[in-house]
Amino acid sequence: MYETDVMIVGAGPTGLTLALDLARRGISFRLIDGAVSAFVGSRGKGIQPRTLEIFEDLGVIDAILAAGTRYPRIRIHLGPFSLRMASLAPSKQPTAGVPYPNLWMVPQSRTEQILRDRLAELGGQAEFGQALATFTQTEHGVDAVLKSGERVRANFLVGCDGGHSTVRKVLGLRLEGEAIDDRPMLVADLEIEGLDRSDWHVWPSVGSGAISLCPLPNTALFQLIARAKAASGIEDTVLKATGHHVQRVAWSSIYRPAVRMVDCYRVGHVFLAGDAAHVHPPAGGQGLNTGIQDAYNLGWKLASVVRGGPDALLDTYEAERLPIAAAVLGLSKQLHQTRSIRRGKATDQLGLSYRDSPLSSGATFGGLHPGDRMPDLRLEDGSRLFDHLRGPQATEFVTSEGPRILIRPDGYIAHVGKTHFSEYAGAPTRSIRGTLSAPC
Repeated sequence: MYETDVMIVGAGPTGLTLALDLARRGISFRLIDGAVSAFVGSRGKGIQPRTLEIFEDLGVIDAILAAGTRYPRIRIHLGPFSLRMASLAPSKQPTAGVPYPNLWMVPQSRTEQILRDRLAELGGQAEFGQALATFTQTEHGVDAVLKSGERVRANFLVGCDGGHSTVRKVLGLRLEGEAIDDRPMLVADLEIEGLDRSDWHVWPSVGSGAISLCPLPNTALFQLIARAKAASGIEDTVLKATGHHVQRVAWSSIYRPAVRMVDCYRVGHVFLAGDAAHVHPPAGGQGLNTGIQDAYNLGWKLASVVRGGPDALLDTYEAERLPIAAAVLGLSKQLHQTRSIRRGKATDQLGLSYRDSPLSSGATFGGLHPGDRMPDLRLEDGSRLFDHLRGPQATEFVTSEGPRILIRPDGYIAHVGKTHFSEYAGAPTRSIRGTLSAPC
């Protein structure tokens, strides 16, 4: 029987992020996926500013920025006329506190490849063609059986296996919620002859309903979004709407927009994360990002408990992430139903916080509140605070103004006050000194 600390089921963005976080902390894991090969589509192409900060911490930000671009402006086509509108996400300049202020477009398959490459650098890998069959829990962990017949014993198991999650079904949990559109949608990656790549093209009134074609960075492809009835004739639909021929359909999928989530993220030694726990419509670009942040919240806590920390720390995963998923689902539903193109503070996920968490304590200082994301700062020696936060440790920031700010391994403020910390929740704590002269 194969033995490991953590069994991760599902090698999409959520599972890969969790594997990366565990790998850099020296925690053993097994990352499996039932698909025979890696995902090839563009589906979750929008990466929010908070996720970009996570990617900096995980050591992939340069590759992510090189692979993507800012969102283009939208061009509305009405018969022979067209109108160029603002971008879905207007460009913002970086500030001292927010180094990555813009929504960044990267095809999901490319994001996953970058995460796999980074995982390989740390000695890990995703195993495709390895599907979970079932599992049972014991007093000390989880005994899992793969469809190949192989048995795996782990201290913990995390289901990152999407909306049709096997892990969730074995637990007997349900995705509760509603479909928010009775018409299924088609998303596809197309190569189209002669279509201008400088804009995101939208035809609001065509035979099958509105269609849009968004140019995907560093490829020759466009992402098509249309009503699913166009699936049987993608080439004809695009030709009639645009006057341009489809040269190749690289990938396609049909989905029904819905907002659904579980009411429990932990059952014993088993956890759910990402789409296994909450399913979003694509409006607002929240699904992939929320899943990545689930994993980023859970990773350091699993590592602490594997190393002997209190098991109660793992209960804070559900306490912190479930309310955020519920709020984000409400936002996604609103954006889908209103067809709003507004993006920014409501969707960038920089303002999401854990103020009500049992891990947040102390006073407010200089606009900083326990439970909030710690902004970047320019320190007196010219370095960035984020440079010091990078890595698996917690950080004690001793300000020249007096108080200490304890920053969790995932970049959120745990405590503001006079207390000195040598470690936090089983994680070593690095101490740095600076001033709050340039917060966001």
